[in-house]
Amino acid sequence: MSNLTPMMKQYMKIKKKYPNTIVFFRLGDFYEMFFDDAITASKELEITLTQRDCGGDKKAPMCGVPHHVSDSYISKLVEKGYKVAICEQLEDPSVAKGLVKRDVIRIVTPGTITDLNVLDEKSNNYLVSIYLDDIGIGISYVDTTTGEMYTTEYIGNKEGSYAFVLDELGKIYPSEIIVNNSFMQNKKFVRSIETRINPFINLYDDNFITQKDWEKLILSHFNINNLNIIGIKDKIYSIISTGVLIDYLYDTQKSSLEHITQLNYYEPKEYMILDINTRINLEIHETIRSREKKGSLIGILDKTSTAMGGRLLKKWLEQPLININEIKKRQEIVEHFVDDIILMDQVKNCLRGIYDLERLVGKISYGNCNARDLVSLKISIEKIPELKNLLLQSGQKNFIELAMIIDPMKDVYDLIDKSIIDNPPISIKEGGLIKEGYNQDLDELKRASIDGKQWLAKLESKEKENTGIKNLRIGFNKKSGYFFEVTKSNLNLVPDYFIRKQTLTNSERFITKELKEIENKIIGAEDKMIEIEYMIFQDIRKRVKNETYRIQKVSKLISQIDVLNSFAQVAYENNYIKPQLNDKGIIHIVEGRHPVVEKTIENEMFVPNNTYLDMDSNRVQIITGPNMAGKSTYMRQVAIITLMAQIGSFIPAKEANIGIVDRIFTRIGASDNLSQGESTFMVEMNEVSNIIKNATKNSLIILDEVGRGTSTYDGLSIAWAIVEYIANEIKAKTLFATHYHELTELEEKIEGIKNLTILVEERGEEIIFLRKIIEGSTNRSYGIEVAKLAGINNKIIDRANEVLHQIEKKHNFAIDQKPDKLDKQLSVDDYKKEYFIDKINKIDVSKITPIEAINILYDLSEEAKRLKEKA
Repeated sequence: MSNLTPMMKQYMKIKKKYPNTIVFFRLGDFYEMFFDDAITASKELEITLTQRDCGGDKKAPMCGVPHHVSDSYISKLVEKGYKVAICEQLEDPSVAKGLVKRDVIRIVTPGTITDLNVLDEKSNNYLVSIYLDDIGIGISYVDTTTGEMYTTEYIGNKEGSYAFVLDELGKIYPSEIIVNNSFMQNKKFVRSIETRINPFINLYDDNFITQKDWEKLILSHFNINNLNIIGIKDKIYSIISTGVLIDYLYDTQKSSLEHITQLNYYEPKEYMILDINTRINLEIHETIRSREKKGSLIGILDKTSTAMGGRLLKKWLEQPLININEIKKRQEIVEHFVDDIILMDQVKNCLRGIYDLERLVGKISYGNCNARDLVSLKISIEKIPELKNLLLQSGQKNFIELAMIIDPMKDVYDLIDKSIIDNPPISIKEGGLIKEGYNQDLDELKRASIDGKQWLAKLESKEKENTGIKNLRIGFNKKSGYFFEVTKSNLNLVPDYFIRKQTLTNSERFITKELKEIENKIIGAEDKMIEIEYMIFQDIRKRVKNETYRIQKVSKLISQIDVLNSFAQVAYENNYIKPQLNDKGIIHIVEGRHPVVEKTIENEMFVPNNTYLDMDSNRVQIITGPNMAGKSTYMRQVAIITLMAQIGSFIPAKEANIGIVDRIFTRIGASDNLSQGESTFMVEMNEVSNIIKNATKNSLIILDEVGRGTSTYDGLSIAWAIVEYIANEIKAKTLFATHYHELTELEEKIEGIKNLTILVEERGEEIIFLRKIIEGSTNRSYGIEVAKLAGINNKIIDRANEVLHQIEKKHNFAIDQKPDKLDKQLSVDDYKKEYFIDKINKIDVSKITPIEAINILYDLSEEAKRLKEKA
């Protein structure tokens, strides 16, 4: 260390303070990295690794990037999971005495990145703080680009805490989390988070919690004297997690964070809860296969005109409402827009002219906004009076109430409009930002600069005449200043008062006393001008920053209007209707459609279906029918329509009355989790276990093919027991699709269970899926027929039919009193009589369709064949 150069000693001292970061060390126009940082950065950024003398005969590995394009390099490193400490020059090198002072001004992490070029404009970038002990857990999170901060907590055992935090993280989807030692003890759970969400994880010691007064830190940051003001009085876990979060932000951002003005405490039970599996299975934000927005629910619903609106829509989908009155408020505004499509389009077009106010104010607060950002803010504010007037003139009470609380912010608009030119440069330190007439001192300097250029033109003309050098010209560069340039052929004409300054290949440069005097005036004026403009800009930025809360407040109102207008556009274009709402647990949908699937089917061939679920005789519905016939689509459709209704959106149906549900659970499809050593069946059972533990009578459960991951008899037994338990114990509204046809017997055994099936039409060896859900059941899965449709070799199909015939002949599985071995129970003739009489008595000839009649006849025929073979 003693042999190092002074600059390298300075670097090593700073690096020691920030050991777990890559230090971007400012040297002139570059950020340089040294030693291990340089080796890592050169590899990750694919830039050249060089060396630098660091004292004695030692050389340090080194690489660097230009400071003016550093954001993109920093973002690449952060995206790869590194932290970057930005070490800046704290004084002007040209006036510094000795070594330039340097220090870290900010640490960029995955959860605090502010480079908008790499962030999704319609998604939040959250940093999460978690504190866990044996009694409970606190979760706090923030988007540093918008200033939004939230917190919640759970009191209970660790098992409940882990389930709670997984649901929350599935909703938040953070880039980075800060956790204590206790949280990290459950390795399996941590691996689950890493596999599903993959955040950057920071660990802090549990002893750290006792070292600070977290309540005092929170009070100081929000400038309040009581935690009741922000709703976390006595919320110990929220206080700790929020305090750790704010402390981490101060430590990494090195700024006052004035745009983080509010902490929003919420109880998850205040909203419909969607666990991480449900979000994935319903493809709310992205498709399961391609993980793209197109083909997801938000891909249909998002017609927002602003980035703020896009983020709010995502948040609403993550937290559907359970308060009927709040839902109705949203519905009414959507309905007003649908009823007045001219207003809907006018508002939409107005909103398109508004930039991302939330992230603009974040940049202003951080102090890294430029003059163009302020102009964007001005352009956005200019649209607010137009939006306000459109709402006021609508004549609708809801719109008028909204308009009355919209702040036009004319003072902020006037400040920027009078001060910043309309098309300013990107740099804020090279002048050319401020309008003439805004500052008298600046105007005088500008005139001096203009006058100086006129003086130069006059001097050049005068000396041409005095010397007789026709091509004499005055030149300038930053290093030499102003000079007369004379070609070699004219050197004999140079007068004595010309002082030689520089000799070039084909010319020489000279200075005169008069030119030097003009240079001092011009350069002095220009330097002073740039200095004053920068000071003026800083003052304007500070004055705008003081209005952060006002800007954030109006941006929230604009976001809400944007989302509700988007709902109206979607409803109008896709023929959605406003659903009725009830608190009696009834879900009644007439001709419901899947909002995504119907858009992918050509020629409007989507088959709508009715749904009726209640908390009494129709609470559990067992759905049988072949693969590919539409069971999964139908069940997802019911869940999605319910979710859409509870965010205030209109829905794809002819009419509907939706009972508010507290949670939606789904178990759909087969998947394994090899990274954690879990088979498909184990994953399935884990998900079902979560549903059984957390569902209530007010929940909606979607189960598809439960029990298919193990042997037939084991799977059937488990499925049977699960349906029984849900129907008898939980009593939640449930759709249960299965190929275990034996489960249809439960309709006769348990009150509240109904059988549904998918209509199928058979034409010889050909089958047609009619995709219509009706009451009843089937004892066929048509698996071999589906395989044939998929193009499986005919030889395989024929052999499969033979094997199926043999298996059905050998195994006639039945439960309870249904005949297994007929000779030990009813005689064949008695069973025939009982079965067929019962089946025929249930037929209402006046109501069934021809297709339904064909299906019934087919079932009777197949049962007769089976009994004949059994005999």
